[in-house]
This record gives sequence, structure tokens and C-alpha cells, in this order.
Amino acid sequence: MRVILTGDRGYIGSVLAPMLIAGGHDVTGIDCDLFKACTYAGELANYPSIRKDSRDIEQGDIEGADAIIHLAGLSNDPLGDYRPELTADINMDASVRLARIAKKAGVKRFLFASSCSNYGAAGNDFLDEYARFNPVTPYGESKVGVEREVTELADGVFSPTFLRASTAYGFSPRIRFDLVINNLTAWAYTTGKVRLKSDGKPWRPVVHVEDIALAYKAALEADRDHVHLKAYNVGTTTENYQIRELAEIICEEVPGSEVTFASDAAPDKRNYRVDCDFIARDLPGFKPQWTARRGARQLYKKFCEFGLSLEQFEGEQFNRIAHVKKLVRDGVIDDNLRLQREWQHV
Repeated sequence: MRVILTGDRGYIGSVLAPMLIAGGHDVTGIDCDLFKACTYAGELANYPSIRKDSRDIEQGDIEGADAIIHLAGLSNDPLGDYRPELTADINMDASVRLARIAKKAGVKRFLFASSCSNYGAAGNDFLDEYARFNPVTPYGESKVGVEREVTELADGVFSPTFLRASTAYGFSPRIRFDLVINNLTAWAYTTGKVRLKSDGKPWRPVVHVEDIALAYKAALEADRDHVHLKAYNVGTTTENYQIRELAEIICEEVPGSEVTFASDAAPDKRNYRVDCDFIARDLPGFKPQWTARRGARQLYKKFCEFGLSLEQFEGEQFNRIAHVKKLVRDGVIDDNLRLQREWQHV
């Protein structure tokens, strides 16, 4: 299958692209490569990739594709809060525009990277795909908006599928340290302290980046009519944890570490537990392999292998919002996050 993968140079894309290629798919990436200086370890796969902002994708870029997997966007709440209007522009408007262009170009499949952030502040009950949306951040609001608008484009030819990922974690060449398990494991490795910035009570569903990639591959390879206009919570129902539970797991996996609380630790209104039983029943190709404990162990081993300093962890290279702000200060990108000049290093 000929697949266009937007955001292919990012945290998930750099894991998904080689998985699709190994599965025999013809992959072309589209990514502005905003984080090209943020490769932590390993190398990105070698395949055709168009360097272009998702807001500027044209019909000619996707002509002849069988499917689009659309990952590109501002990927977390701090980036989403940085300039909320940009989150609406990049995450929502550009995504809906791409879907319309794809439909016009005759692309039959559109797999969208949605999020369990759609559920937002939802309490302690398990939420399936029919649960009410209650997003509490611009990031979550943008994902809800795309699902709503792209659903209207669906017909007998154009088939959207929405994959609502749980909170990601795990090793990727383009690692992110703003994700809870990655963040806490990095704190434990660099300082010996698993530092909680909240009271640790909120619930989170978590899923390894490799299992997210596997979900996209399974949905892509499923019969088109079977996944048409379906939404899937991506993860495993048993992989819902309170943040303090994750902290305790990480302490057990990182020798000599202990749980601490930041001086300004406070309740977090983002609180939700997700039922992922539907994807387990409905997508036979999705067989998740990871648990939070195994993921923390993997991260610790990678940090030991490649090294990680507190300066690296807290610095501007691997912190998404700090990296973006530096690129703006240095004139590499403008206030609208559009590339102004080439750059090599942070």
C-alpha cells in the first residue's frame, strides 16, 4: 500500500515509518522537521520524505496514495498552551484541510492521530469510545474538532478512522521527555528522585510508542469497510494507573531512586481512565507487547547505554516547548512556527 505519513520525523513517526516499511508498505513522509536537532539516539530510517509544513500540503504531494496516516501537529499541552490559536490552526484547521484535499485527490483511507485527551476531566470511571468528550486543553479541543469535522467528509469512498492514543511512553530516536513515564524515569536516572509535579492521584492510561505504531499498522491493514469511521482507544485496559503508582514502578526499576513531590505540587484536573477492550476485540492485528514496568525498564537501560545528564534532560534540546521558543528567539522559525532559515544545531 502507498502510504503518506505526516509527522514522520517525530516521536511516533520515527518508530512507525520503519515498521510500515518492514511490513511491505511504500512510505513517503511529510514533515517540516522542526525537531531535527532532537535525535537522542539511533538513526531515523532512510526513505522518501518531503520537508513541508502540514499547513502547506498540496494535492500533488499526496496524489496516488492509498492512505494517509496523519500524525503531524503540536504534540503536547505546553505547546498547545503556548499560543492556543496556533494549536487550532495547525492541529485542527490544517488537519481538516488535509482530509478535504485527500478526499479530492481520491485517497481512500485517512487515519487520524486523535487522543484520549478528548475525555479530559472525566473522573474515575472507565471510558469507552462512546464516552462524552470533555477536553480541558487546546490540544484536546483540537482533536475533538478534527474528529467532528472529518466525520462529515466520510462517504462510500473516503474512509476516516480515528485512533485515540493513551499517554505515550517509551524509547524513540526522537524521544520526548514531557511524557509522564519518560519524564519520571529521566528524573530518577539523573537525580535519584522521581519528582511528582502533582499530588499523584490523577488516573492516566498509558501505551508504549511501539504499540501505538502497531495500532496504526493494524488499522491500515484491516479491511477498509471494517474500520470505516470507527474510533479506537489505543492501549490496554489494564494499563491505567494513578501517577503515584507509575512513580512507584519507576522507583523499583531505577536503582537508588525515591519518590518526591515538587514544592508546588497540586491536583491535576486531567483525570481519566480508558477502556481499550474494543480495539482488542475489533483489530486482531493489534497485539500490544508493553507494560509500564517493562517500558520504565527499557528507558533506564537506554539511559545507561547512551547516557543522559540533567542538563540534557532539562535543557532546550529535548524539551519541546523550550526548543520551539529557542528556535523563535534565534530566528529559525517565526511566531507562527514557520521555518525562516536553515539550522544545524540547537
